[in-house]
Amino acid sequence: MSGRANKKFFYFGIAVALMIAILAPFLASPDPDGLESAAAGVVDESKLSDLEESGPVISSPMPDYSIEGMGKSGEVAAIAAGTLAVLAISFGFGKVFKKKA
Repeated sequence: MSGRANKKFFYFGIAVALMIAILAPFLASPDPDGLESAAAGVVDESKLSDLEESGPVISSPMPDYSIEGMGKSGEVAAIAAGTLAVLAISFGFGKVFKKKA
């Protein structure tokens, strides 16, 4: 692939990732995810509620993939910000560890 084709592919990938980030809050199921439902089947309900009440050791900057008080737009913003952060970190690692041809 040429450099120009690589750039087009890169930008197309970013556009697809952001489209998924925008659509995800509207398409996601409100039911518990696989981990939560598996934990409910394995752990007693009382122990599970105790774990949920104890809270996290380190708080998340955007818990539950959302920004408080913004509703669905907060979810879209949080997922888009996370997507762009992961892409930027990955791009940075790629630049640092780029093989010399």
